Amino acid sequence: MTSTHVVVGASGGIGRAVCAELVRRGLPVRAVTRSGTPVTGAEAIAADATDPPAMRAVCRDAAVVYHCVNPPFASWRAAFPAATRALLDAAGAAGARLVFADDTWMYGRVDAPMREDTPVAPVSGKGVLRAWLAEMVLAAHARGDVETVIGRAPELWGPGVESLLAGGVLASAAQGRTARWPGDPDLPMTAAFTPDVGAALVELALAPASATGRVWHTPVPPPTTGRAFVERVFAAAGHPPRVGRITPAMVAALRLVSPVAREGAELLYQFEQPFLVDDSAFRAVFSTRATDWDDGIAETLAWYRADPDRTRRRLVPA
Repeated sequence: MTSTHVVVGASGGIGRAVCAELVRRGLPVRAVTRSGTPVTGAEAIAADATDPPAMRAVCRDAAVVYHCVNPPFASWRAAFPAATRALLDAAGAAGARLVFADDTWMYGRVDAPMREDTPVAPVSGKGVLRAWLAEMVLAAHARGDVETVIGRAPELWGPGVESLLAGGVLASAAQGRTARWPGDPDLPMTAAFTPDVGAALVELALAPASATGRVWHTPVPPPTTGRAFVERVFAAAGHPPRVGRITPAMVAALRLVSPVAREGAELLYQFEQPFLVDDSAFRAVFSTRATDWDDGIAETLAWYRADPDRTRRRLVPA
């Protein structure tokens, strides 16, 4: 019986975290990226996730397929559905389980902790697309085409992640620069540390069939605030806290010159409301627990400091 774990989108923050967890467990890993990026302890393969025959080929002997693909924002509308269809088809043809790495954008504006049964009410184009993709993944399971399960995480941070928390706060603190916070810094919030997300997705991959066909929120640490997070980061970096807000004028200016800012501006509402995620369902069944804020901060700062260029160059999206 095959036991190969195929990670598609292995160069992103979540994909790398999944590969690292699989290697740690001693499981056979095939890391699939467009360029064949080497991944320690894994077989590296170059393939296009939107190409159905290519995905069938790389997943032919898979026990589990991890959908960690996250195309650049500018190509989301075409590439994301195409990759999802190709991976559902490939996993089904192989008789493999598909584990889908998801986010919380489909919930829209909420005033309570987000649960797996929180109504889907997206307020952004990307939230609408995410809701549709999740529906596609669960519908394939319901039809019996392929066994699927969804791991859903909020805003990401950690080594190798391009996000507002990672690039806007941690990378800035590593260099002693002013951090930019995208909303009200005194609202309660939480976020997902990518190694925790990777470990949770592997647990979902190895879980009994009774855990499939549904969404699970991956582990998150206890809530904090943006201000407290920034203060923790700068204290760990050995610098006095320096934080400024990302103002509407800044967003407008950035949208003129940055494709990422132009596409990501519609998601800033998340930082103007309490942003809390309930992970109690996952914790009741699985063993992965969220990394403490301070431990995750120390690990991420060490990653930035290991290569100063990381604080300056654009990273692969998570």
